[in-house]
Amino acid sequence: MAKKDAALKTASVLAFERKLDPSDALMYAVSWEQRDDAEAQPIAVREKSVRGTISNRLKAKDQDPAKLDAQIDKPNLQTVDVATLPHNVDTLKTQFTLRVLGGAGVPSACNNTEYQGKLKEVVDGYIEQNGFAELACRYAYNLANGRFLWRNRVGSEQVEVQVRQLDKGIAIQTWTFDALALSLRDFSPGSASKELDELTDSIKRGLSGEGLVLLEVTAYARVGAGQEVFPSQELILDRGRGDKSKTLYKVEEVAGIHSQKLGNAIRTVDTWYPQEAEDDLGPIAVEPYGSVTTQGKAYRQPKDKQDFYNLLDGWLLKDQVPDTEQQHFVMATLIRGGVFGEAG
Repeated sequence: MAKKDAALKTASVLAFERKLDPSDALMYAVSWEQRDDAEAQPIAVREKSVRGTISNRLKAKDQDPAKLDAQIDKPNLQTVDVATLPHNVDTLKTQFTLRVLGGAGVPSACNNTEYQGKLKEVVDGYIEQNGFAELACRYAYNLANGRFLWRNRVGSEQVEVQVRQLDKGIAIQTWTFDALALSLRDFSPGSASKELDELTDSIKRGLSGEGLVLLEVTAYARVGAGQEVFPSQELILDRGRGDKSKTLYKVEEVAGIHSQKLGNAIRTVDTWYPQEAEDDLGPIAVEPYGSVTTQGKAYRQPKDKQDFYNLLDGWLLKDQVPDTEQQHFVMATLIRGGVFGEAG
């Protein structure tokens, strides 16, 4: 009697390379009126020493007035990094490049040929049915609305984003957007424009593997002369080695934003996660468990079967095809990249 074929199992080695690959962003200072013509000044990170006050929550035993007065009498000395615009210019210029690569859903490492074959079948079916139009539109929207500026976007009088598609260092197409006219809360069809459609098509071609797409993204945020700007903050793992309470990121003495932080903003496209009535987050970054660190919450809990692993396993191993929105989420996670093999 012929032996029954073993059930398909997830590969123990399964990894995907990211297909949206941003560089670090560098930060410069310019004048709004001459933002396209004037030579930009690199923004430096400098140290500032301050005398702070005691403002942390006190334990019950320390709330005695005499003890509190004694604490307040002690100086709270801090040394921090800071980055600001010069006092003679009013605009932050932030610039980075973004590579859009093909081969979405094709693993860079997989030790199970049967699983890889089924994965290819599923991915090809998604591309044939949906293409990359929806995801490319959302990625383009997050470039156009300047989400990648993070705190630098908040409170800006004006924000202009210029995206240039480069070919051998030469701009073959340029798009300009009024970032503040585009919402951060949704991907409204009412915001569609010829420029946004063309940028979407460019990203879609890159994801489809029709050729390497290299974009240069430049954002101008009019924040005010002398105002503080916000590069990425460094994570200091060895606290014993540092004497500063805040260390900012810089590249060759120029303030910068981590490529990981830019990537997080660009892939903030997940509006398909389970939401309660009180949830009003808008889009969240594509993560396997829908993690939002600022909320301390995962919005795609495994118990709800809406996390990446349950959706992918159901789709590949059990032929349980997710609805179209969750298919978008699975593909966006594969575009994000990561190591997703079966735990040993």
